Amino acid sequence: MRFLAITLIVHTPDPSTGARGSTAARFREVVDNAILAEELGFDGFGIGERHKRPFISSSPPVVLSHIAARTTKIRLFTAVTTLSLLDPVRAYEDYATLDQLSGGRLELMVGKGNGAAQAQLFHVTTADRWDRNHESYELFRRLWREDKVTWSGRFRPSLEDAETWPRPLQPEIRIWHGSATSRESVDLAARYGDPLFSANVTNPVEPYAELVQHYRERWVAYGRDPADVLVGAGTAGYYGARRSQDAVDRYRPIFDARVALFRKMGMEPVFPTLEDAIERSSILVGSPQQIIEKVHWYHERLGHEVMHLHADADGLTAKEHRETMELFQSDIAPVLRAEIPSRPFPGQVAPADTQVGAQADGPGSITAPRPSA
Repeated sequence: MRFLAITLIVHTPDPSTGARGSTAARFREVVDNAILAEELGFDGFGIGERHKRPFISSSPPVVLSHIAARTTKIRLFTAVTTLSLLDPVRAYEDYATLDQLSGGRLELMVGKGNGAAQAQLFHVTTADRWDRNHESYELFRRLWREDKVTWSGRFRPSLEDAETWPRPLQPEIRIWHGSATSRESVDLAARYGDPLFSANVTNPVEPYAELVQHYRERWVAYGRDPADVLVGAGTAGYYGARRSQDAVDRYRPIFDARVALFRKMGMEPVFPTLEDAIERSSILVGSPQQIIEKVHWYHERLGHEVMHLHADADGLTAKEHRETMELFQSDIAPVLRAEIPSRPFPGQVAPADTQVGAQADGPGSITAPRPSA
């Protein structure tokens, strides 16, 4: 299994102290967490894209470029790039530049985005957001792969032998499709042979498992080998401790503060108590063995070989955050890497105990054979 640390750069008061730092301090914290993730051995670090309060993640390529300058190995992800809101030419230019600056470490997750504020800012409606997402993705894909593009569509001016610069370092880039509830994203991923990343955060596992199964079915319907499917999945939170009760006791005020924030934003939480969340959600709170068993249970439903953790301290002290992330990498990740086969990310070599016969085929793709779920 491979592991990402991801942040949506929520900028809210600290759940423990009630104080909110400056915007600059919050960005510094994100960069520091990316450096920590690389130091501890995470495979990737991701930045979400949101265009409303309480998020300050409206410009992932800028943040990731700064992280690229402070790191050397870790893969850099978007989580997700909201192509339905963006001009795909401008998005291509930003990310091709980032790909060059990072030494070819970029991977994209794309999605339509959501929220009334985003629609208001970019004049994207529920009636056209899927068409915009599909059109932008298809043009972005061509811009990345072709030196000159002739194209016409509904939502931006046409192109005639258009050249886009700079050219990316990776001639092929792996693009994940992020999906929480929509079959449209799943079908688009299957149609183009791209990997799927299930949000797996807000609800119990059942709707996510249903979407992943639909992805596998559409993959085969498009004439693809089911062994080539690649799935990632999120988690709703993480805090590990040597003793399970210590983990629960420490995480409870953090969880309760999150529930209060949801309600303040007008969202009734699906899991109102920490015990309920531990029982029915993807949250990982407990001892290393409990967390390993829970990831295996989710893997049985989703067949994923990439998983993300929240990158943020989320109310923990810096010392506590580092300690629990160190515990994940020392006691949890090695077991999951050994027990759940996964393919290397582009540019990586799989350790002997997780090698499943995959070979890198250039910096942006992976060739079969692949494990089936």
